[in-house]
Amino acid sequence: MTETTGYSGSGLVHIKNPYLDSMEEDVLYHLDLGTKTHNLLAMFGDIKFVCVGGSPNRMRAFAQFMHKELGLMGDGEDLADICAGTDRYAMYWAGPVLSISHGMGIPSISIMLHELIKLLHHAKCRDVTIIRIGTSGGLGIEAGSVVITDMAVDSSFKPRFEQVVLDDVVVRSTELDEDLAEELLACSKEIPDFCTLIGHTMCTYDFYEAAVVCVALLDRLEGDQIRAPREVLQEYQQRPQRLIAAFIRKRLGPRPLVGNTFFSSN
Repeated sequence: MTETTGYSGSGLVHIKNPYLDSMEEDVLYHLDLGTKTHNLLAMFGDIKFVCVGGSPNRMRAFAQFMHKELGLMGDGEDLADICAGTDRYAMYWAGPVLSISHGMGIPSISIMLHELIKLLHHAKCRDVTIIRIGTSGGLGIEAGSVVITDMAVDSSFKPRFEQVVLDDVVVRSTELDEDLAEELLACSKEIPDFCTLIGHTMCTYDFYEAAVVCVALLDRLEGDQIRAPREVLQEYQQRPQRLIAAFIRKRLGPRPLVGNTFFSSN
């Protein structure tokens, strides 16, 4: 068995992988990228944060939002889709932040994460934080509340993800990064106009809802119909983005900008 770059909680752990490093070419088919066709180190080597979400339009809007929040040059309106050659996913770049759509369902996000982790490996990225932002239903919490997930539970309310790999049943823990969750909660104190809390998120095969940071669109103990006006829902969807923006700004600290790139003394 070879070692590999792995996704652990909400961070990226880089471990040497002789198989990946010895490949003549690695084609990341669903991202329309590859080690021979693209200089992945030059394109993605400075990435420190990867934010993923279901909708391509939402992730483009988030990249534009981060472009403004980080004070990058230009208005961000002309951000190009890095994965424009495929209709599977959309990817946008804003300084040290990569914003990617993953579609709906466990298979869709699994394919994206598989190729994303290989991408970050080939780009020799280090200390990357990966966060999913999105929406979900809530149970016993007020609509519009932002939930920071500490663990995703399955339909049996157990923190695990079960997968069959080469005829073997592999069970992985779905407990997420506790320190990151607490750091995000601390950042929420800067945004007092909505409720933020840490809780569990249920992830099932019929409707994927697991998220590190998501906003509850309704309290399902009171019904399953979303009745809030569109403008209210749009404002709800911006709440996780505002929290993640505050978190990224705090992590980065003051840094000089040149064009669309951050430079540090490290």
